[in-house]
Amino acid sequence: MPRVAKAVELPVLSPLDRQAGPLGRQLAAQLRDAIRSGALRPGELLPATRLLAASLGVARGTVVDAFDQLAAEGLLQPKGGGGTRVARQSANRAATVPAAPADYVRPLPAAAARYAEIAATMYPLPAAPFAISVPTGRVAPDDSWRKLSNRVRATRVGAPAGYADPQGLRSLRVAIADYVRRARSVVCTPDQVIVTAGTQQGLYLACAVLLGENDQAWVEDPAYLGITALLESTGRPGRIVRVPVDADGLRVDEGLRRAPHARAAFVTPSHQYPLGMPMAPPRREALLAWARARNAWIVEDDYDSELRYAGHPYPALQGQDSRHVVYLGTFSKILFPSLRIGYLIAPPDLAPAFCGARIMMDRHPPTADQHVLAAFIAEGLLDRHVRRIRKAYADSRSALIALLRTTLPPGLAEVQPIDQGVHLLVWLHASLDDVRLARQAAEAGVAVRPLSVTYSAQAPQRRPGLILGFGGYALDKMTQAAQTLAALIAQSAPGR
Repeated sequence: MPRVAKAVELPVLSPLDRQAGPLGRQLAAQLRDAIRSGALRPGELLPATRLLAASLGVARGTVVDAFDQLAAEGLLQPKGGGGTRVARQSANRAATVPAAPADYVRPLPAAAARYAEIAATMYPLPAAPFAISVPTGRVAPDDSWRKLSNRVRATRVGAPAGYADPQGLRSLRVAIADYVRRARSVVCTPDQVIVTAGTQQGLYLACAVLLGENDQAWVEDPAYLGITALLESTGRPGRIVRVPVDADGLRVDEGLRRAPHARAAFVTPSHQYPLGMPMAPPRREALLAWARARNAWIVEDDYDSELRYAGHPYPALQGQDSRHVVYLGTFSKILFPSLRIGYLIAPPDLAPAFCGARIMMDRHPPTADQHVLAAFIAEGLLDRHVRRIRKAYADSRSALIALLRTTLPPGLAEVQPIDQGVHLLVWLHASLDDVRLARQAAEAGVAVRPLSVTYSAQAPQRRPGLILGFGGYALDKMTQAAQTLAALIAQSAPGR
């Protein structure tokens, strides 16, 4: 059972003034105010009189006198050898802060409203079908991670006490550089790798380093809410240039028409989020040509490229031009989100800038799990894990597609299979409200996200839909969740 501090510190006490009257009276007054304001709470144990006297630089008798006075007033309760506590009934004596008028609304900073909206929109979903990236069952890390973690933490190196490299543990950066070379054809050295707390932090760093106050940025339409919310919350809503996506990915021609001098493009070329298609080779070449001609930057979010179920995987854009592409990767999708380890691979001349931005954000990533992950990659356990979960996810994906095709109400909802990643789409009839449906599903214990909010408000191609993850959920749980979702969709049909 954890030990609990037996006595509270008393930072509420101010230095006593020997020119302002009896010290015991001053001390009693300060303690009385602290009790009545709630700074000292009923039942809390006060420091021993000897210790308090030493800290205040007064005689012990001064403290004893003050305690005796407050005990006589019923605010303190001596316990003999058990010390002195704030009296339980003192709660009834505490002064109350006048309540604000019922119609009073405190004005808040403009940024506060934006961040509150982000909190409401990007809330984590519960670990229930069909939450994305919740590794349960066969896709959860096996005992190899736990055993390796115990082994590493048993050594002193697994629990360092000092500050660490802001770019991340060297051995982990070496392992990441080798891994992305083999898995994604990325060209880099360990000195270009910045270990991050997931993709979201990588996006934040990219915005901070690459974009000036008046720089425009291309963002896919639809897009991951994490990048649109980030640009909007950092004071750049007018600088976001939403570029539509079609079956071949980002429409570079439309980006050139809308903002040819944009400073950066944020894209998901291997697996567009949320629609799922890869960017076609001609679009890739056009995007790279634009970046070279304008000396612009491409921020490549390669969030789940390891999990492809059909066809040959596209290599990363970064391997085609390491000077103009900032590459983002994460271990959230293939290991577990709570690990909070991702990586950013910067062009060589930008690596020091990203390192500086990382220092300003949170100094350096936590170190213990980096040691575990470095060993997990170096010992070949990550490759083995990816092969195992790719098969498990493929099975879950096939089962969910078959289930939805027989369960969803025809004419109101249609499943769209996606050949990569850990989610698929359910397109809804244009009359349905996907935001409302997602809320109703959550109330019924089914976790889905609405699709329409990933589009810009003005996008002519905006459609309602639902984003469903296929983690390692058991078939019976997916069946029950699919039936619940289908019933909600049917109840939302026009005229019902």
